Amino acid sequence: MKRAAQVTDKRAPCQGLPGNVHSAGPPPPEPPRSLRKRRTRITIQPSVDVIPGRAAALAKILIIDDDISVQVTLRLLLEGAGHDVVAANDGRRGLDLLDAGRYELLILDIFMPGMDGFETLRLVRQHKASLPIIAISGRPIPTGPDDAPDFLVMATKLGAVRSLHKPFRASVLLATVAACLDAANRPSSQAGAGRIVSGH
Repeated sequence: MKRAAQVTDKRAPCQGLPGNVHSAGPPPPEPPRSLRKRRTRITIQPSVDVIPGRAAALAKILIIDDDISVQVTLRLLLEGAGHDVVAANDGRRGLDLLDAGRYELLILDIFMPGMDGFETLRLVRQHKASLPIIAISGRPIPTGPDDAPDFLVMATKLGAVRSLHKPFRASVLLATVAACLDAANRPSSQAGAGRIVSGH
């Protein structure tokens, strides 16, 4: 009985007291001074650090593509690399966005309903001559004289600085974007202009 009374007396002081304050027993030991002053610093860096061309970070990029799944995929990849991404479903909407804002790069699909990529590219070049453009297309690349024209080559002749054949790997897209943005910061350098990447 005496032991039970001791247990009751030990738990009773905890009731009705704020927080973890106890009326009985020694106070908890204070942490060492070095631990009290120690603070943890967390630094978050965008994943663009792993991409060639550090100057490519945090660019504002416009995507013009009528395929929503392509838009979503490109947006996830580019935003994950630290870029600011805006998307349009057709050429006319894309031109309106270009007129209303400032962009460092345009990713343009060639085949879209309404205003296609070729017409959009031509109009962009008239008003935004220095804007880097990456043309993308899923049409087969011709392998013989009887095949359809190489539309990616046509796009580069109209002013696209790079071309990507869909589907392409994420690493290929990010490396191409970084190269275009890096080259845009060095206007005198024309290396790689008009290059077509298969993405495989």
